[in-house]
Amino acid sequence: MSTKHLVAWAVAFVALLVIDMVWLGFVAKGMYQQGMGDLMSPQPRLAFAAVFYLLYPIGLLVFAIVPGVEAQSVMRAAVLGGLFGLFCYGTYDLTNLAVIRNWPLALSFIDIAWGTLVSGVAAAAGAVAMRWFMAR
Repeated sequence: MSTKHLVAWAVAFVALLVIDMVWLGFVAKGMYQQGMGDLMSPQPRLAFAAVFYLLYPIGLLVFAIVPGVEAQSVMRAAVLGGLFGLFCYGTYDLTNLAVIRNWPLALSFIDIAWGTLVSGVAAAAGAVAMRWFMAR
């Protein structure tokens, strides 16, 4: 991984982490607690969360940020990042709907929309950072 890729990954990582922490910690916390009920752990398992937050921006880098920068388009990176989020969060939520009794449909729609949005924003931030780094 080159320095430009590391910079893009780091910015996408920070954007994803900060925005997601506001969403999960404040905005939608009650909604997830109510929707998931007893399935939700009283305390997050931070080691697993850390693995997700370290790996997910690599997917954004490979499937959204680099293609967007190669096309000289932050918007393309954002759209591809949103699609990546749609597919990843969709896989999670649709699988839950398929196999977990009483999994809330409304929560899945909201979570998929959230994953699409936050992934697009993080990919755009990573693309801006990569373009900035390459222009220096």
